[in-house]
Formats: sequence, C-alpha cells, structure tokens
Amino acid sequence: MTPEQVASTRPEQVANRRPEQVADTQPEQVANRRPEQVVQHQLDCYNAKDLEGLLATYAADASHFDLHGTLLAKGHDQLRERFAIRFAEPDLHAKLVQRIVMGNIVTDYEIITRNFPDNDPQFPGNKGFVEMLCIYEVDGDTISRATFALGQKSLA
Repeated sequence: MTPEQVASTRPEQVANRRPEQVADTQPEQVANRRPEQVVQHQLDCYNAKDLEGLLATYAADASHFDLHGTLLAKGHDQLRERFAIRFAEPDLHAKLVQRIVMGNIVTDYEIITRNFPDNDPQFPGNKGFVEMLCIYEVDGDTISRATFALGQKSLA
C-alpha cells in the first residue's frame, strides 16, 4: 500500500461519519472498490442501521465466524436476522480505532457502543462498550467472510 492509500483510510477521517454521509447503497455502486472501501461502506451502513445497504456489501453466501471458527451466520437471510437484532439497540455505533489492509484482508479494531441485553452476564440491560477485532475477507466487490473477536466490555 502506498502512503496515500494508508492516509485515505485513517480512522480519524472515516470513523465518525454521520448516517447522511453514507453513499447510496445500490449493489452496482459498490462495484470496483478496493477492499478497504468495501469494508468502510459496510461500516458506514452499520452505523446508519441501513440493513439493505449493509447486506449489499456481503456476498450472497458470506459467512460470519467467531475467532475460534464457530459459524455465527451464513448467507443474507441469517446475516439479516443477526443485524436486525443488533440494529434494535438505540445506541449502537461502531467507532473505528485502527484499520490494517493486507491485500484483500481488512482488519478493523473497533469500539462498539452497545445496549447490552437483559440476559448479558456482565452488564445486564446497561449501555456500554465492547472492543471488537473484525477481520474481513473481500472477494471482488463484496465481503465473503468475516471473523470477529470480542474484547473487554465496559460500562458507558
């Protein structure tokens, strides 16, 4: 990656985009983007709670896994269900802290603002933060696989 490409993905430039700054989410408009641009569009749609735009960044058969390989969701139907549950949280927001790009692999370190569910063993029913490491594999213009590692939780 050139220094110019690194500069174009600095967290302070992209992490706090407002929902109205999210680009049109038609799948054909995602075409021909670099992997970090696909992932950034995914993050923008996530923060805007734009479910259809978010799904457009994923391949139809994309998979989500936890760090140790447990399948969390496969395909748009399961991803839609997973994201819809998360989007019900009023304070949901992912803040990009750091991004590393290596070819078609994009790794984001994020701090997620969450409204923890009532059955959360550590912070039931409270607003808080959770660290997350997100590893995206981008094939062509869509994310084919995402792996997530949860870090420390804290109260807001």
